[in-house]
Amino acid sequence: MLPGSPKKEDTRKQPRLLPRHSTMQLLGPSLLLLVWWVPEYLAFSDSTKWRFEHPHTLYSWDGACVWIPCQYTTPLRRDQLDNLILYSNYEYDDTTKNFKGPILYEKTKSLGDDHTPERVQFLGDQKSNCTISINPVFEKDNGWLGLRLTTKAGKWMEKIDLNVSKTPLSPHIQLPPEIQESQEVTLTCLLNFSCPGYQIQLQWSLEGPAVTSTSLTTKTVSTQSKLTFQPQWTHHGKNLTCQLWDPKAKRILSEETVLLDVKHAPKEVTTVIQNPTRIREGDTVTLFCNYSSSNPRVTRYEWNLQGSWKEQSPGVLIIQKVAWDARQITCAACNQWCSWAPSVNLDVQHAPKDVRVQQISPPSEIHSGHRVLLGCNFSSSRPRDVRFFWKRNGIFLKEGKELSFDSISPEDAGNYNCFINNSIGQTMSEARRLQVLYAPRMLRVAISPKDQVMEGKKAVLTCESDANPPIFQYTWFDWNNQNLHHYDQMLRLDPVKIQHSGAYWCEATNQLGRVQSPPSTLTVYYSPETIGRRVAVGVGFCLATVLLVFWGVKLQRSWKRIRSQQGLQESSSGQSFFVRKQKVRRAPLSEDPHSLGCYNPVMEDAISYATLRFPFGETDTPRLGDAGTLETERPSPNRDDTVTYSVLQKCREGDYENVLPDSPEDEGIHYSELVHLGLGKRPVAQEAVEYVTLKH
Repeated sequence: MLPGSPKKEDTRKQPRLLPRHSTMQLLGPSLLLLVWWVPEYLAFSDSTKWRFEHPHTLYSWDGACVWIPCQYTTPLRRDQLDNLILYSNYEYDDTTKNFKGPILYEKTKSLGDDHTPERVQFLGDQKSNCTISINPVFEKDNGWLGLRLTTKAGKWMEKIDLNVSKTPLSPHIQLPPEIQESQEVTLTCLLNFSCPGYQIQLQWSLEGPAVTSTSLTTKTVSTQSKLTFQPQWTHHGKNLTCQLWDPKAKRILSEETVLLDVKHAPKEVTTVIQNPTRIREGDTVTLFCNYSSSNPRVTRYEWNLQGSWKEQSPGVLIIQKVAWDARQITCAACNQWCSWAPSVNLDVQHAPKDVRVQQISPPSEIHSGHRVLLGCNFSSSRPRDVRFFWKRNGIFLKEGKELSFDSISPEDAGNYNCFINNSIGQTMSEARRLQVLYAPRMLRVAISPKDQVMEGKKAVLTCESDANPPIFQYTWFDWNNQNLHHYDQMLRLDPVKIQHSGAYWCEATNQLGRVQSPPSTLTVYYSPETIGRRVAVGVGFCLATVLLVFWGVKLQRSWKRIRSQQGLQESSSGQSFFVRKQKVRRAPLSEDPHSLGCYNPVMEDAISYATLRFPFGETDTPRLGDAGTLETERPSPNRDDTVTYSVLQKCREGDYENVLPDSPEDEGIHYSELVHLGLGKRPVAQEAVEYVTLKH
């Protein structure tokens, strides 16, 4: 039966209600009977208008107290309360048609408070307030209370449930439907008990401002404490306790603990590298996405990285052939919110990257003689411990980060590479072309096909040089230092002439200077045609000269022969002999190492040498010898009657054209010795040696 609903009481005395038309029929003969029943009928019919307001159940514990807020309304508003009885665990007696049970409190209008225990107090009035206080209350009072009210118009039994426990009541913590991280919430610790004069306190296990209040209304009797705080994810899963505290005894009477359920995104998300060793370029890398707390649970993961990868399972990522420049990687664990982990660096070990040669000084063009400094740089290397090496045109130079030239020369120009190595590998830079600018140098005139050229052919003179920047102007000069007004690198002579023989030199000019070459001589030879013409002229001239010489010699010899004959005839002894050797043509002795290989036909008429022998007497007759010379009879061996006659002839050498000199004069030396010429006596003056020179 609900609180405030009418209770069944004295049912046997209550008349049966009849329909309205039946009542009208009884107004006649039964009028006296109806008038007698009017008071009881009105009481019953108005009993439905009793109204009560009080808590449905009151809670307390042994030794505490109970405060029962109560309001009532009688059927007749002007009706006053005549009698009030408070039963404990009452029962209705069907025999006596009345209620029975322990009476805790009784108040009558005529008798007053005859049966009022000290622990029960009626705090109401006779019109509407029926508030009652029980202090102390005992465990035996547990059950229900019956509040019996009587007025002139009727009576009513109101039931009030009373829950008295042996131990103090436990507070009840009320939480909001959802607690989210960082969103302010209010927690309530509710105790279904409140009794003025009985001091209690509610305490929280969390620090924070708490407000305690009590409620003593006909709806509820309670004490509550409200705690306002901003939950953090660390509160999730933590115990929250509300304690019932007795300030007099300074002890905890009871408490309740709940587990906080704080909704939050995944916390302490981390990206973990699974590889046991240091990662090298090209390795396979396994990553895990871990977290410490999540409410609700994580449902998916997200990754932020570049390159090729695949998620082997939720929260497990595999990177195939990791790049050397792999960027930082991060992951996110997500429920209804996503939380990103701090980025991690794979620290991929790799050989030096982006190795390059840098010109430190000078910053612009390099001129011969300048001081030059080159540096070897790189962008990345893991590990950072590296070594530097240099090469020029593929040939190793030195070790070191920098390469310096105190005074650079053109020979230092070339392609320079530096290479850097670490414990992982080695990387070489691209070749850097080092250009050295210098004025023209090492100029010379090269003649093609050679320094000696035959006339009529083609001769090319090239001004060879070494210069950077390239030569933009050449100037040619001849042996007379005359400007030929030719400004190309090559000077072509086509056809070349004898007049072109001589020394040539060139001058080269670039942006840095002007240099002259040493002279080179060009020799032009006659062609076979020219030589033939000149030889023909020379041979003709020589033949004419030879003929003239030949006829001159012939005439001279004839003249000498005539003179010799005249001289012999005039001699006193008359014994003079001239022997002419028969002409014999002899080939030149080329085998003789002393022979100069010259041959002169004029010498065929010369007398080389002869022997003259004389008889004993005038009667001796001469005879012709085997050699074709005149010969007398042999003298005695004891006597030397011979004449020795010799001719020494000097050979002549011609010019390179083999032409005889203009003067064919015979330079032969002739001498003779005459011994015992004749048998007669000679004058003393005739015994001297005579030197005779014969010229043909």
